[in-house]
Amino acid sequence: MDRYDVAVVGGGPAGATCAALCSAGGLKTLLLERANFPREKVCGDCLNPGAWPILERLGVAERIRALPHSRLQFVEFIGLGGRHVRFPLPSSERGEIAVKRSAFDAVLLQRAREAGADVREGNAVTAIKPGWTLHTADAQFTADHLVAADGRNSTVARLLELLPSPARDRVAVQTHLRAPEDFGERVVLQFLSRGYCGLASIGAGELNLCLVTKPEHLEALKGWAAERFALAPDATWRTVTPLSRRPVPAAQPHLLLVGDAARVVEPFTGEGITYALATGALAADHLLRNDLAGYRGAHRELYRGRLWINHLARLACLHPRIASALLRHPRALRYLTQKVVRLA
Repeated sequence: MDRYDVAVVGGGPAGATCAALCSAGGLKTLLLERANFPREKVCGDCLNPGAWPILERLGVAERIRALPHSRLQFVEFIGLGGRHVRFPLPSSERGEIAVKRSAFDAVLLQRAREAGADVREGNAVTAIKPGWTLHTADAQFTADHLVAADGRNSTVARLLELLPSPARDRVAVQTHLRAPEDFGERVVLQFLSRGYCGLASIGAGELNLCLVTKPEHLEALKGWAAERFALAPDATWRTVTPLSRRPVPAAQPHLLLVGDAARVVEPFTGEGITYALATGALAADHLLRNDLAGYRGAHRELYRGRLWINHLARLACLHPRIASALLRHPRALRYLTQKVVRLA
């Protein structure tokens, strides 16, 4: 049974980034991913400007730009009464784009392989023993350090009894559909009486469609979307819940948590992928310096001064009438939109 310096559980943006940088820095690195790539994820597929420095550090920025994508030009808000407010997004090589997660994540996972990480797809972790010994259905692995990068419902956190108790929360569903010819390169966020709808052009003539609501309203909202967007009866909906959850301390002895495994941000902000990349890189830096104790403070500092945006976005999503009222004050909304872009 081989022993590794670092075992990363989860091959999404946070885990692949951490594994690639750890391995490139000389650490013997294992990455365990339960799925087989390519695979889709429930996500708005939007990549904001804060992601580009990390993608450039990984050496994959040009690969990402070569994928089918949309260079987003506008964000448009629609209130309950139908009021539309549109704002431009930065137009540059480091601007906001939308790209399918199946393609984006596959590039990052391949980069981890190229950097020397031992990537094992189709290997779900079933048990963990301190030390660390990781069990899958047909193998065992040991490592000095463990990184949980396996999302908001982290198996690592659950097996180690760190995962917060589930609470009744909203659910998100997502699908892809053909884009109308006049849709353009934009994001549309529409507040609904029982949730919200997000649309984003992702290139190659496709749209990403996300719906967020409480479980008891989900079927009604899907029915509204099927009629509104002329969805095929056999449209594939992917589901994720919860959308909010108490954070888990990002550092334990010989254990780091990254991405949604540590802290879940409101998907309405479009910052989830950037936080995943940033925390994965941050964890790798601390592992390479053998400074795991310092990661917890650095992780907290990464979010400092930004979480108010997350809280405000969640308030808007839970109270669409308040959010719709804000659309009557476009100057205030423009300020908030520009603030988000500057922070990114």
